[in-house]
Order: sequence, then C-alpha cells, then structure tokens
Amino acid sequence: MTAANVHDTHELFSLVNSVPAVRMPSWQRRFRPAKVHGDKAYASRKNRLGLRLRGIAPRIARPGVESKERLGRYRWVVERTLAWKNQLRRLRVRDERRDDVHFGFLVLGCCVMLLRRLYPDIC
Repeated sequence: MTAANVHDTHELFSLVNSVPAVRMPSWQRRFRPAKVHGDKAYASRKNRLGLRLRGIAPRIARPGVESKERLGRYRWVVERTLAWKNQLRRLRVRDERRDDVHFGFLVLGCCVMLLRRLYPDIC
C-alpha cells in the first residue's frame, strides 16, 4: 500500500517479489511468473533489466516504436477485473485508514467476484 501520488513503477519489483509460488501441472514449483505485460509507463531500462535479472521476460510496449494496441487483449483482462472491483462501493474509494481492514474488504470483494463468476444465476 502506497500513497496516491506514488507512481506504479516504483512498486514493480516489490510486487514481483511478493508473488507466491505456484504449483505447476508437473508438480514443480514456479517461484516467479514467466513474463510480465506492462504498458508504456513501465518501459524504462531499469524495469526491463530488473525483470530480466529475475528470469522474467518483459512484455512492455516501447514508446515511439510499438503501438499500445499490442497489449490490448492482456490489458483488457486487467481492466475488466478492476471494473468488477469498482462495482463494490466499499473498494472503489478507500475510506479505511488501517491497511488490514482494507485488505480484509479486498479479500472479501474477491470472494464475491469469484462467486458471481462461478454462479451468475444466483448473484
């Protein structure tokens, strides 16, 4: 959790480092994602080099070279999920001062989104 005026690129490596291990179908553990998709705001040498050093392929559009449409289908998934989160009024604007309370509501909101996705007739 950071202040509203902190750019997302400053938290990129702490976010990548905090991703938990995922069990693969062959029962091997993968500790890092294979690739990271990002828009042109993440297109710095520092970010690309940091991801490569961690064994992650950066899929970041380069300013002036590549179109932003290249990441459209991947970005749509993120934007759709954030729109689902914004349907929950309590998560749209953060009113809680304590991080643990906000995180609790965020987990509860993710459970509601999953329930709505699995059982659309009920919710």
